[in-house]
Amino acid sequence: MLGNFAETLRNLRTENNISQQQLADKLFVDRSTVAGWETGRRVPDIPTLKLIAEFFNIEFSKLISDESIETSVLNVILVDDDRIILNGCAKTLSEVLPNATLSSFTRSSEAISFAKENSISLALLDIELGSKDRGGLDLCKELLKINPDTNVIFLTAYPDYALKAWDTGACGFLLKPLNKNDLKRAFTNLRQPLPFLTGN
Repeated sequence: MLGNFAETLRNLRTENNISQQQLADKLFVDRSTVAGWETGRRVPDIPTLKLIAEFFNIEFSKLISDESIETSVLNVILVDDDRIILNGCAKTLSEVLPNATLSSFTRSSEAISFAKENSISLALLDIELGSKDRGGLDLCKELLKINPDTNVIFLTAYPDYALKAWDTGACGFLLKPLNKNDLKRAFTNLRQPLPFLTGN
């Protein structure tokens, strides 16, 4: 199924005499991302698939089968400068979203680099990321510049940050430590619904 998408994309690109770099520029991704799609190592998320269909002026259904959509990668990132908190949040997230690909980072620069190479469906960000790193509020804005469809939820130990969080385009905030019930409730407020929530 994934291989079918890879072959379809490769054929569309070559038939239209478009290089991987040209397609990457149109979709605001790196050339290596397009190469990953064409080898079957990666699959774009649904919003990106729709952009690809629009770019080649074909119906979305012609680009990829429903079965392939269900197996597309749900990329979730966690960013917190406290490794213990990060591990605890990752465990809770894995229980609620067992089918997600979860990546954890202690620095905002690592998260930004990852977001430039991968389409992020959900980002959980600590608001305070240490004095030598950009804060979670700035990181949120940067992630939404890269992909406006990213759902962002802030993690904080300080409820006072709630008002500032709403000014960034985030979907909400959760108090640490993270628990499953709060996380599930937060999912009901996502601006871009996740395609396959599990563990309800």
